[in-house]
Amino acid sequence: MKVLANDGISKSGIKALEKGGFEVITTKVAQEQVANYINANDVSVILVRSATKVRQDIIDACPGLKIIGRGGVGMDNIDVDYARSKGVHVINTPASSSESVAELVFAHLFSGVRFLHDSNRNMPLEGDSNFEGLKKAYANGVELRGKTLGIIGFGRIGRAVAKIGLGLGMRVIASDKFVGNAEIKVDFYNGQFINVDIVTEPMEDIFKHSDFITLHVPAQDGYVIGAAEIAAMKDHVGIINCSRGGVVDEVALVAALDSGKVLFAGLDVFEEEPTPAIPVLMNTKVSLTPHIGAATLEAQDRIGTELAEQIISLLKTVPQ
Repeated sequence: MKVLANDGISKSGIKALEKGGFEVITTKVAQEQVANYINANDVSVILVRSATKVRQDIIDACPGLKIIGRGGVGMDNIDVDYARSKGVHVINTPASSSESVAELVFAHLFSGVRFLHDSNRNMPLEGDSNFEGLKKAYANGVELRGKTLGIIGFGRIGRAVAKIGLGLGMRVIASDKFVGNAEIKVDFYNGQFINVDIVTEPMEDIFKHSDFITLHVPAQDGYVIGAAEIAAMKDHVGIINCSRGGVVDEVALVAALDSGKVLFAGLDVFEEEPTPAIPVLMNTKVSLTPHIGAATLEAQDRIGTELAEQIISLLKTVPQ
């Protein structure tokens, strides 16, 4: 059987699939040619990340398709229910990239509180001519320790964020419609650990008490954070979105950044991805990354091998 990894797959994933008897194709096929390619090459499994969309038209056009795999958590680029109604398995890897995304959240947090995103823009331009001026401009950083981190969405990634925040000495609060409480295990390098119980709170309390807010929610209709929600937050709050574009109203966010209500933002995802709005990209108070939350070597290895294990299990191609 053939597997089309249209958005790439790690070498470890390829190796596991080949060992299981699959032929792995890593050719990047244009979105409009995906259905034709699947049929012409007798592909049974398509693996995607966030770039390739597998909608009803592809599902209908490819009767030989047995599995659609998403390397990562969110499956908003796949018509999941429709695929399953047609007998196509839909799988993902919800646990593989949690730590990678969580670490990126703190990369944006550290960047924001110490102005690294702006300093890294200006030092090459003015470092040799305005060193003292830049030193003064970036002299009012704040520490994360002792501050309150509000997490909206307390699934695997939200809990991974909580672990790091607790390790830094932050107060961590969380809100989730489906999670009432969670025990967070904070592991240390020498095998020691502590357990911290966190009881989720109404979102209004997150806005009221948080110094920094990070979102970890799936794609949905409407904004989770818009103008009204920002108005309910503390002054000089920092907002991080490494979940899905469209859950934060970027127009309202830019306005709040310009007014000073929001101190900084860190964005890995965007409303108009893959062509983010210029006012967002040019705002000096925004730390920017191009949707790389799961893009670490370690996470890609885990994603590849986890997808391979699920595919082999479902299609039972490994000789017993």
